[in-house]
Amino acid sequence: MHKAILSLSLGLFRGAVMSNGDSSIVSTPIRIEGKLKAMVVCWFLGLGCLISWNSMLTIGDYYYQIFPSYHPARVLTLVYQPFALGSIAILSYHEANIDTRKRNMFGYALFCFSTLGLLLIDVATSGGGGIGNYIGVCAFVAAFGVADAHVQGGMTGDLSFMSPHLMQSFLAGLSASGALVAGLRLVTKAVFDQTDNGLRKGVILFLAISIFCEFLCLLLYAFVFGKLPIVKHLRKKAASEGSITVSADLVAVGIKTTQRETLLLFQVDDVEHERLSNKQLLLQNSDYALDIYLLHVLTLSIFPGFLYENTGNSHGLGDWYALVLIAMYNVWDLIARYLPLIECIRLESRKGLTVACLLRFLLVPCFYFTAKYGDQGWMIMLVSFLGLTNGYLTVCILTVAPRGYKAPEQNALGNLLVVFLLAGIFSGVVLDWLWIIGNDTF
Repeated sequence: MHKAILSLSLGLFRGAVMSNGDSSIVSTPIRIEGKLKAMVVCWFLGLGCLISWNSMLTIGDYYYQIFPSYHPARVLTLVYQPFALGSIAILSYHEANIDTRKRNMFGYALFCFSTLGLLLIDVATSGGGGIGNYIGVCAFVAAFGVADAHVQGGMTGDLSFMSPHLMQSFLAGLSASGALVAGLRLVTKAVFDQTDNGLRKGVILFLAISIFCEFLCLLLYAFVFGKLPIVKHLRKKAASEGSITVSADLVAVGIKTTQRETLLLFQVDDVEHERLSNKQLLLQNSDYALDIYLLHVLTLSIFPGFLYENTGNSHGLGDWYALVLIAMYNVWDLIARYLPLIECIRLESRKGLTVACLLRFLLVPCFYFTAKYGDQGWMIMLVSFLGLTNGYLTVCILTVAPRGYKAPEQNALGNLLVVFLLAGIFSGVVLDWLWIIGNDTF
């Protein structure tokens, strides 16, 4: 009887708020506009999510020059990942009650200030080495990990209940950050290589560009993204399904509800929209979680540490070799993230995705024997294939997994998948050290 009364109340309440136009949280516009703009903004938000970290990876040759004994490509990645994984685990556990707007804005702001800190360390010490400076660099890299957990988890969860095209654009932006900085690194090396402190000048330029991009993303998220019609509509729809993580974003664009309306909505949603727990979501999507984990275990066990330290430079490309390998990985990873837009080659089979992720482990012996016996052409081809499969499968998994769930569940599932993504990255970074066994430089 009580449930029937609540259901009747829901119908009357929604009918009333829908008559109030855009001031309600469940009204549906006749025509949803702004999808293309939203895709562009999502692309830039993805770019800002990883551009600082990808800059760190791409300028690895500079850190090898000033910190030659500390294995920076491997150590900095190992510092970054525990903070990212620990933060995303905590945030995912509490995601249903976390203000997504504050979470994402904090993440972009932390990226911005941490990158500024790296720049100030370099400027203040004139590019000096030493353990003190290295610890300072590690501290700001740890802050990158915390920021990544806030932004990547928050945005992935947010976009999981929106259009798959917005998710794809965000993931493409993540990859574009790597391709952009890799391309710029090749340009700056060519331009500054023969000048005094040329390598350091290129690094300063990289960090300055990263700071600008992070600040731009902060502004885009705060003042542009939430005001786009399609985003407002999808967030209102999510709120009508019981999501409270979007409330601050709705208030920021002038969509408010009274305390009584909100209470009534969520009381009825408890009846009609009972949300699956995180445990239930994880059990139902354990294969997707395993896929995204295995995918990044393999990728990070090779990229970037193996490419910097285990491929040597006794090739025709010399000290350009590692930079070219990094650039090829990033370019093909970016290209691959657009391939799922072509319906006929999009992989949606759950078994197919799992088999594809497992087959990638055949690349391990391929990389080992190519580094030992092959020439640079074969290595470039392998690295390109590594990037191609990583980008393609990542988009397929993260766009297919949330289907069929309500908005709060999609948000939670998006966060859970990012937990396994970062866990895979962390495991891959640890396993990457196995390549050094027997290496005389260790």
